[in-house]
Amino acid sequence: MREVLMLLTIGLVVGVPSAIGLGRYVSSQLYGIQANDPWMAVATVVLLALVSVAAGLIPARRASQIDPILALRYE
Repeated sequence: MREVLMLLTIGLVVGVPSAIGLGRYVSSQLYGIQANDPWMAVATVVLLALVSVAAGLIPARRASQIDPILALRYE
């Protein structure tokens, strides 16, 4: 789960400033929202975080339910 959160953090650190910087460049193609709409930015970050946590939590939970001794014997 730590790796998923690290990748999420790196992606947000790189992606949010890039999106802000490129927002004016693609503003002519955005219909109904402004290039610097704060609600849309917050909604996007929250949605990305929820999907990332779900994508990491499901395998982590499944892996935590496996007995380590059985997993080592299998290998």
